[in-house]
Amino acid sequence: MINVTKRNGKIEPLDLYKFHKVTSWACEGFTGVSESLIELKSNVQFYDKIKTKDIHETLIKASAELISEDTPNYQYVASRLINANLRKEIYNSQEPIDLYNHIENVVNEGYYDNSILKNYDKNDIDWLNKQIDHSRDYNIAYAGMEQFRGKYLVKNRATKKYYETPQMAFMLIAMTLFQRYSKEIRLKYVKDFYDAISNFEISLPTPIMAGLRTPQRQFSSCVLIEAGDSLDSIIAASSSIIKYVSQKAGIGIGAGSIRAVGSQVRKGDATSEGNIPYYKLFQSATKSCSQGGVRGGSATIHTVFWHAEIEDLLVLKNNKGTDETRVRNMDYSIQFNKVMYERLLSNGNITLFCPHDVPDLYESFFIDVDKFRELYTKYENDVNIKKKSVPAIDLFSIFIQERKDTGRIYLQNVDHANDHGSFIKDIAPIRQSNLCQEVDLPTKPLNSLFDPSGEISLCTLSAINWGKIKHPKDFERLCNLSVRALDELLDYQNYPIVAAQLSTYNRRPLGIGIINLAYWLAKNDLTYQNITKEGLQKIHEYAEAWSYYLIKASVDLASEKEACNLSNQTKYSMGIMPIDTYKKEVDELVDPIYYMDWDNLKSIAKQFGIRNSTLMALMPAETSAQVSNSTNGIEPPRALVSIKTSKDGVLKQVVPGVRRLKNKYDLLWDQKSPEGYLKICAVLQKFIDQGISVNTSYNPKFYENEELPLSELIKHIIMFYKYGGKQLYYFNTNDSAGEIQLDKDELEDDENCDSCTI
Repeated sequence: MINVTKRNGKIEPLDLYKFHKVTSWACEGFTGVSESLIELKSNVQFYDKIKTKDIHETLIKASAELISEDTPNYQYVASRLINANLRKEIYNSQEPIDLYNHIENVVNEGYYDNSILKNYDKNDIDWLNKQIDHSRDYNIAYAGMEQFRGKYLVKNRATKKYYETPQMAFMLIAMTLFQRYSKEIRLKYVKDFYDAISNFEISLPTPIMAGLRTPQRQFSSCVLIEAGDSLDSIIAASSSIIKYVSQKAGIGIGAGSIRAVGSQVRKGDATSEGNIPYYKLFQSATKSCSQGGVRGGSATIHTVFWHAEIEDLLVLKNNKGTDETRVRNMDYSIQFNKVMYERLLSNGNITLFCPHDVPDLYESFFIDVDKFRELYTKYENDVNIKKKSVPAIDLFSIFIQERKDTGRIYLQNVDHANDHGSFIKDIAPIRQSNLCQEVDLPTKPLNSLFDPSGEISLCTLSAINWGKIKHPKDFERLCNLSVRALDELLDYQNYPIVAAQLSTYNRRPLGIGIINLAYWLAKNDLTYQNITKEGLQKIHEYAEAWSYYLIKASVDLASEKEACNLSNQTKYSMGIMPIDTYKKEVDELVDPIYYMDWDNLKSIAKQFGIRNSTLMALMPAETSAQVSNSTNGIEPPRALVSIKTSKDGVLKQVVPGVRRLKNKYDLLWDQKSPEGYLKICAVLQKFIDQGISVNTSYNPKFYENEELPLSELIKHIIMFYKYGGKQLYYFNTNDSAGEIQLDKDELEDDENCDSCTI
């Protein structure tokens, strides 16, 4: 006789009826699935005292392996089995315990913040218990449930013991966010926000999903740290990186002002060893903490295109050269403005300077293109200034080649980031972006870790699921909830560095993005590659409403509470909206027709200011897209069934609505060029006060000899600039088009940028 070991350690005889019953229950109500096929696929090797938990996990794996575009419902069979496993472990039953007892138990274990029980009485919690719909756990597909198990659910990461199920997590997140609201309105906002996140109308980033409701109190996804041109500032930046990497944040580093190799130090008492030693220091700081197994430390360094060391800095990621001349474990964003493109288009030269020798040139680079051009020409003609002149086409070619070969050399157009940003650039210029290239916030170098005059910018993220939107008016409720929730988070969280706390309290920046755009396009019979003017017009209409309602929510909050302390440093406080500052070349793509009452909003903004100095940013959304079974951010899917890799294994995810919309989806590697995608980004950017993580993707099979011509890549970079693009993120190449789906190029690694994806 074969015995099994139950979860409580009890030994009892194997009951095959129970085995079949579990499989039958998991398949009940789903079409296109077979319980016998799952059992056959599982090939369970029963042995004496086998753990029932191991049997269950084998069934989960078998169900997951059967997921395909023709049999998508296996993703819900596998999910149902995971949920059953969790409930058995956490509640010792398929029925969750009541909310009050649950909170009390987990607070006593030390895994929930005890402020929850201090701010809600038992009557409040009993009412909220009735609002939880535990059946929504079964709406989460397999990939999402694995992300919950791997990253989001509160657990002891050493013993792997779980303390909650998804619906409990969603409710506790909502309760934590709105606990400081007055009793008259608090429960309504908790319920509304719970409904919005548990129905996947709003998506939240990993720091919030994994940490909010626990004693941990740092939830900003993106941290922007600028290093000045002094040892004290570089050391302070390095220390700040360590502080925030340990708090699970992705890091953007501004390093463009660090003097070049050979430059004088202390009036010639010494000479600089250049940027590479300091980049290595930043790399060590970034990789110093494993972040509890949730994610590894990641950083992007920003520097100007005309830096004296740029030819060496551009190749820091490539595999040639020695370790002494390479810094490969970070990504790099190269900063341009209009003058750089003018030199390229006129077949001119780029002159390289040490920023220390031309400090006014460095400052004007971000603020005033005309002033920069004037100074740039002046210093080119100054025989006393050390310089080097390089043909613009040669330098652009190196940049593009490195971007193509590594995929991780990015671009920032600093003039667009400032001209079409929310800040008054003379007062609060943008001098860098973040890890994933969607955040544009002011920074100032620190002279020490405790320097209150420096500025570290944090951005707190979420996204709205366009796949749930049927009419532009639908954005109003979700935008209001998103802004209110994230604004509360800014006061709730802790700040390990005073420069970050002061900046956040003074500016209160948010970044609310988009997920599931590919599904929205498919539902509306629109494509990326062949997007028409009518299609762009529809995107324009929805993006306008999304942007308008986000700004309106923040202006309403300013009138209800107060504006952020530095509201007067924003264009919003002057009644200037994104529709007033966008690059007018976008009008070539779409007519500037508006449906929202912008004039009234401008008037209210001038009267009350704005609560949040920024409101929009389109970030990658890999992990949260899996949780909500959505397509990633604004990206085209690579396949109808994507194979996702993570620290938790290989996961299959099916695009939403696959049976109905199978022939409507425009897949990434079927697109002959990124031009349609770039046009969509241009229309979206019109309404965004920060930036977009814009990727450029190419399938060589559409080019002669399967070679990507340099002229084509330059054309798209210039096109991106023409329409007001701010930042370019990944360069994707399909190196094995047409091969089987499980080839490495169909594997999407959501750890690459998980530090600031949502």
